[in-house]
Amino acid sequence: MTITNTPIDNGVNTAALIGARDALVNTPEAADFTWRASCSWVHGTYSRTTVDGFSGLGQDHRHRNTFVFDADHPECFASEDRGATPVEYVLAALASCLTAGVAAVAQQREIQLNSVTANLEGSMNILGILGADPETRNGFNNVTVRFAIDADASPDEIRALVAQSQKRSAVYDVITNPTNVSVEVL
Repeated sequence: MTITNTPIDNGVNTAALIGARDALVNTPEAADFTWRASCSWVHGTYSRTTVDGFSGLGQDHRHRNTFVFDADHPECFASEDRGATPVEYVLAALASCLTAGVAAVAQQREIQLNSVTANLEGSMNILGILGADPETRNGFNNVTVRFAIDADASPDEIRALVAQSQKRSAVYDVITNPTNVSVEVL
């Protein structure tokens, strides 16, 4: 019997990530990043946000492409449903951040992924955002993330992948911890 050692390939360059982490430990000022988005109102509750640059590593950077996000509210909110709602973008951000983390951690731990699906639900009572009940919170009451992961790993190893991804997720941190937000009018 011939045993072949097939390399794990989840599409994540962990050597580069670890190299970047090690370099940033020695130059912590380069680890300060600023992410940017610019939103313009279109009509009604419809807006368009563009993302094309950020700063970090001591300089400004441009994405290869400008990314555009249309946001609106559904028809049941007397809107025209021309884009995902802003809170759905929050769920999408959390899903993609956690999923990217699962891939990176799996690559580092030499676990081959076959498929990863994250399904998220965020529940809220909209009386708060409608101004109908000042005691009702405007945001999510809770968010549930359900992963279905097929990998060459045990159930315990898969749970550990998700736990490490959750521990390192920037979006999970933003959602679960208070963040200072200042709003200014120019």
